[in-house]
Amino acid sequence: MAEGPFTMLQVIFKPHGLNTLLGLKASELTNSSLQLNQLVGLDLYSRLLEVNEAEKSIRLLAGFLTAQQKRVKFRDKLVEESLNLIRRNIATVSVRSLLQELGLSERQFEKRFTHSVGLTPQFYIRIKRFNEAVRLLKTGRSESLTSVAQSLNFYDQSHFIRDIREFAGVTPKRIAAKLDDFHHPQAGYSYL
Repeated sequence: MAEGPFTMLQVIFKPHGLNTLLGLKASELTNSSLQLNQLVGLDLYSRLLEVNEAEKSIRLLAGFLTAQQKRVKFRDKLVEESLNLIRRNIATVSVRSLLQELGLSERQFEKRFTHSVGLTPQFYIRIKRFNEAVRLLKTGRSESLTSVAQSLNFYDQSHFIRDIREFAGVTPKRIAAKLDDFHHPQAGYSYL
């Protein structure tokens, strides 16, 4: 391991980005990790290691991703549309409503979504609802935990508490009290 100062670059992809840009089956990467050289190849990896300026590293990586974007042959527009529908309708969206909107069978939709995103549609929706709950708590737009649960159409408050506890490891009350421990202003509101 190298000693001394280092630079860390972070690239945040859209949920379907790894599949679209790099052709990776996201479901095979769920709960696993890859080294950068496995994603971008040894040539770019070596060049990134040799660069000692953050701006040059960013330009190299941005150039690679831009070139990859130009090479994209297949984009699953249906998955992209479902992600947009989820984002726009997080309080009311369900897999059933997505299936009706998109005109697909549940099996076919789940297979395509999981392939591109790495998660089932239902689990992805639960995570996005969690993100939205944290955002509502952070912005103070909801007066109480009950109003947050209601605004996101949780079946009842116990389901809301269960989901928050599952994703954050603490109760919604604890999140509300210590929200800054869960959120950094530069990180945005997405924990997925």
